[in-house]
Amino acid sequence: MSAVEEAARGPERREREAWVVIDLGFGDAGKGSCVDFLCRARGAHTVVRWHGGAQAGHNVVTADGRHHTFSQLGAGSFAGAETLLAGDFVLHPTALLAEAAALEAKGVADPLGRVRVDGAARVITPWHQASNRLRELARGAGAHGTCGVGFGETVRLSLEAPELTIRARDLWRPAALPRRLAEVRERVRDELAELLPALRSVEGAAEELALLEDGASGERWIEALAPLLSRELLGGGEALEAALARPGAVVFEGAQGVLLDEWRGFHPHTTWSTCTSHGVQPLLAGYGGEVTRLGVLRSYATRHGAGPFPTHDPAMAHAEPHNGAAGWQGAFRQGPLDLVLLRYALAVSPVDALALTHVDRVRGPWPIVRRYAESRALLEGGVRLAVSPELEDLAFQTRLRALLDEARPERETVEGAEALVATLEAELEAPVRLLSAGPTADAKRWRDAPLVESALRAPPSSP
Repeated sequence: MSAVEEAARGPERREREAWVVIDLGFGDAGKGSCVDFLCRARGAHTVVRWHGGAQAGHNVVTADGRHHTFSQLGAGSFAGAETLLAGDFVLHPTALLAEAAALEAKGVADPLGRVRVDGAARVITPWHQASNRLRELARGAGAHGTCGVGFGETVRLSLEAPELTIRARDLWRPAALPRRLAEVRERVRDELAELLPALRSVEGAAEELALLEDGASGERWIEALAPLLSRELLGGGEALEAALARPGAVVFEGAQGVLLDEWRGFHPHTTWSTCTSHGVQPLLAGYGGEVTRLGVLRSYATRHGAGPFPTHDPAMAHAEPHNGAAGWQGAFRQGPLDLVLLRYALAVSPVDALALTHVDRVRGPWPIVRRYAESRALLEGGVRLAVSPELEDLAFQTRLRALLDEARPERETVEGAEALVATLEAELEAPVRLLSAGPTADAKRWRDAPLVESALRAPPSSP
């Protein structure tokens, strides 16, 4: 019996079951590798990406050494699961083609043939991406943090000018597409008109500016989409309904992290997406199977890019084979696990169980933060951040961000992995059900199947 088969003896399998995987931090906790494990251990036939888009970077490493950073295709693809991109997903078509080609080169047969896209999914065009990057460059030292793929600009423009929104179904209506693309390009150019003179002297802006000025770029983009548009990928609510009706498991793969949520994150360093478990509830309305919400966290805190990070410790530098400072996101920062922020994440996005990754990093006395130095407004007893009773209250979230900018964490230690797990369960009042001591599925165990001692002694690795 393989390690994964042994691990599959964890929770009793149901005829139909759904697993909702979310990140309880700022992202990068190891969602991808947990989704891969669940697909193998539970025999999942479908992964649903219900929000987010091409800005995701979910790393999976197989037992035979293949690695892929999943962006739009589900992180269960190596395990044979199909991918369903739901209506709130934001599609980057050319990036999807590139990802499918990369996966096929790694042994996944016909990745595009295993994808269905809801026709309502919004589409990122080259001009959304250019606008995203130019606005971030214009912010200079006040950068909000971005992945640079145009996700936020696509969502923003769809809210402000819904008539200009290009949706996945529009890609398969070629007659009107050139006109629609030209309208988007002109809108973006008009919006950026005041910024353009200053941007011409900003390093890194030239390529994006040239794209906005190139009147033929739309035609070339449509030509590049030909391999995608030759396939029939559309499948809306009926595709999800069919997946949920099939016997077996469905895994809902969250993107980014709860602390980056558009309404519950710390404004303005957030994403334009609902990252909490609440976002998946409408999709599961009427589902008769068992639903388990799994919150993923690392054994230490991390943050990629700009924004508050109270426990940041420049001296912490665990090896990060799949995270770095290159690209638009900026520096990858590390620090002790922050239970104050984890309590907040669970208050705004409850889960049924926790998955703790990077357990193999825990050696001897391990730093954590249970509380901040003082009790003050919006910080009850120094241990619990306030939660706004109103969902769309960005002024409140800005006040929380200011509080975190000034927070003084009180650092302490626990002795080893077992003590860390016990502390998490006591402090967060949620059971730790899954432990990960490495990037592959066979380095993960259900809590009632203890991690093998050799894995805990292994060299530090990714999730």
